[in-house]
Amino acid sequence: MKIIVPMAGIGKRMRPHTLTIPKPLLPIAGKPIVQRLVEDIAKVCSEPIEEIGFIIGDFGAEVEKHLISVAESLGAKGRIFHQEEALGTAHAILCAKDLLDGKVVVAFADTLFRADFTLEDSKDGIIWVQSVEDPKAFGVVKVDDNNVITDFIEKPQEFVSDMAIIGIYYFKDGANLNKELQYLIDNDVREKGEYQLTNALESMKQKGIRFSPGKVDEWLDCGNKNATVYTNQRLLEFIKDQHIVSQSATIKNSVIIEPSYIGENAVITNSVIGPHVSVGDNTVIENSIIENSIIQTNSDLKGVTYTNSMIGNFTSIKNELNECSIGDYNDL
Repeated sequence: MKIIVPMAGIGKRMRPHTLTIPKPLLPIAGKPIVQRLVEDIAKVCSEPIEEIGFIIGDFGAEVEKHLISVAESLGAKGRIFHQEEALGTAHAILCAKDLLDGKVVVAFADTLFRADFTLEDSKDGIIWVQSVEDPKAFGVVKVDDNNVITDFIEKPQEFVSDMAIIGIYYFKDGANLNKELQYLIDNDVREKGEYQLTNALESMKQKGIRFSPGKVDEWLDCGNKNATVYTNQRLLEFIKDQHIVSQSATIKNSVIIEPSYIGENAVITNSVIGPHVSVGDNTVIENSIIENSIIQTNSDLKGVTYTNSMIGNFTSIKNELNECSIGDYNDL
């Protein structure tokens, strides 16, 4: 089994946090989004992961090294592929064409999920979906009486289905996908100026490949600040039985309300932290009250009261009473 993770987007909706770090490397309950994503996929796969390919932009050598280590932590070989120009989902996946053979999972790195099943890898293909209240903003699928996908509809303005595609796909034979993606590029088949994966899926379906919907228990979006803070909250709930206050952290005259994550060498003094707070490594918090927020690494917060907030790395803040979203290397 191979995993392909397209993650070359610049994450405009997550600015200012993505000005200095790619969105998939933002932390959720102490781990980067992309790491949690591939770990969750590995849990539902019925066989070992051989290779993981990360499709990135110009993120730098340090990011590439980190991604390779994520793959190796799962016993897989890490591969880096570059998408130099944003030309759509089909183009992104084809950047990793070396991995498009045999069993392949494609997972876009701005979503997490909770599921309790094992991947049925005998099927031609599986497209993970989740029921949503308002499908107008999503690509959706329709199925027949045998639970086989019959239609792919992009952002339907009239109701046709509430089964939204969450951005995770399984292909029994990646070579079929490779062929269809290459056809789009070779024949310049675009929609709104970009090469779209749904066009390749439709062509595969018409040629007899049967796609089934794979439903998850919960779909967690990381597309903007509020969604990411909420996802952090839900992940902390999922792992609350684990020990998520690091032994190297120093807690002085403070209350940590679970579930919360406190990173390595963090120092918490005269403060109330939680519930649903993630504090990164080497961060110092004094005389503060913080709930439902993400505080990243190497930051210094004194006299703040925050909720529903996201604070970047190497940031110093004093005497703030706000909901806020502050990126890296700020001094306020």
